[in-house]
Amino acid sequence: MKKLTIIIVVIIALILFTTIFKVDVTEQVVILQFGKPVHTIQNPGLHLKLPAPIQNAVFFDKRLLEYDVQPAEVLSTDKKTLIVDNYVRWKIVDPLLFLQTLQTIPTAITRLDDIVYSEIRRELGLHNMADIITDNREQIMDTVTKGSYEATLPYGIEIVDVRIKRVDLPEENEASIYARMQAERERQANQYRSEGDEESQKIVATTEKEKTIILADAYKSAQETRGEGEAIALGIYAKAYSADPNFYEFLRTLETYKSVIDTSTTLVLPADSKLFELLVK
Repeated sequence: MKKLTIIIVVIIALILFTTIFKVDVTEQVVILQFGKPVHTIQNPGLHLKLPAPIQNAVFFDKRLLEYDVQPAEVLSTDKKTLIVDNYVRWKIVDPLLFLQTLQTIPTAITRLDDIVYSEIRRELGLHNMADIITDNREQIMDTVTKGSYEATLPYGIEIVDVRIKRVDLPEENEASIYARMQAERERQANQYRSEGDEESQKIVATTEKEKTIILADAYKSAQETRGEGEAIALGIYAKAYSADPNFYEFLRTLETYKSVIDTSTTLVLPADSKLFELLVK
């Protein structure tokens, strides 16, 4: 009797273990009956089902998932080959449809890879490289997200966001791109130098012109001042000469002799020379 009770308890425990299951807040469940889906459970808590193998519970993640897509080559509309590295954020919104179409996460990722790459290649092929790597990239990726969202709805998947992490050039193109960038920078530098030299020459020419004008004005002013001084001096000389012409002539003669005679000069004078008369006196 005791053994029978134990057996009954074990059977009841097994039944309860296979009929009662817990659904976490991050999970959603599809109930299969003999391998065919019968209903889905998306509310967290304890739930009941028929014992296995009559019914089985298949769990799927309810959270936002992220898939890092492998870098791939994309051709822009200006025929530039770009290496695009992007990621996808997605979630399972219809677990029953997901189970019927894709069944597993790895299969879903493979399908996502094809859809997203196709949308990126199509959209980026409509834009130049400059648009892809500048502020227009946000709008481009919104268009890619919308196209991917519509393409994955039949699989019970919702694409929340598609974003580019980085855009690189193929290694064989980097050298030519950098060479063109360097040539462009050198062209701009030469242009700035040329404009600077031209401006420098204008400044030097203006300065030389102003200098010439200032020197001319200064020379003119000096000549006028000198002329006025000489006129005053001549007036004084004339006034002094008119007061005593003999004395003035005498002073001028002394000044002349002083300027032409020094200690090394031998002077021979005639006896009737005025200077001889002055020296004898």
